[in-house]
Amino acid sequence: MTGGALERLIQILARLPGLGPRSARRAALQLVKRREVALLPLVQALEEVARTVRPCRICGNLSEADLCEVCADPERDASQICVVEDVEDLWALERAGAFKGRYHVLGGTLSALDGIGPDKLSIGPLLSRLRQGGVKEVILALGATVDGQTTAHYVADRLAELPIAVTRLAHGVPVGGELDYLDEGTLTAAFKARRSL
Repeated sequence: MTGGALERLIQILARLPGLGPRSARRAALQLVKRREVALLPLVQALEEVARTVRPCRICGNLSEADLCEVCADPERDASQICVVEDVEDLWALERAGAFKGRYHVLGGTLSALDGIGPDKLSIGPLLSRLRQGGVKEVILALGATVDGQTTAHYVADRLAELPIAVTRLAHGVPVGGELDYLDEGTLTAAFKARRSL
């Protein structure tokens, strides 16, 4: 095993989601072996992203401009705001094409164990946006985890004083899912969210 720069690269790569020490080592070796076609373009792309990409000043999405594409789009429904935990959730909803309103990225979820309280999330800016008027519905699109649900309840409580409908995404049986393979929590949520045909 080598030390120095290569070991530092492996350690940095190992911190990325989905990469453990072995995967990081393989990735680092491939980058070094393919210096001209992989490593140098990656370095240039990382430098450009570090220089140009920043959070949208309104919603928290990532953008090279002051406003992201969603916030800058006059065709989006400004009366609906979908609250998500992080940018990857926003991107997933955009890929699905199911929502045509605006977004707000909280930057995480409440977690007493991790020391993440309301002051570490973008809840204040959300309230400021809503107090400006024009929003009729806030959709809480937070995960069905304990932290996600705790955050959803906290945000809903904070919004109770405003004349805005607060809804959340349905949870339950996925399309194509077989009941035999689902966990008890998913089945319970599916029963609670049932509706008439």
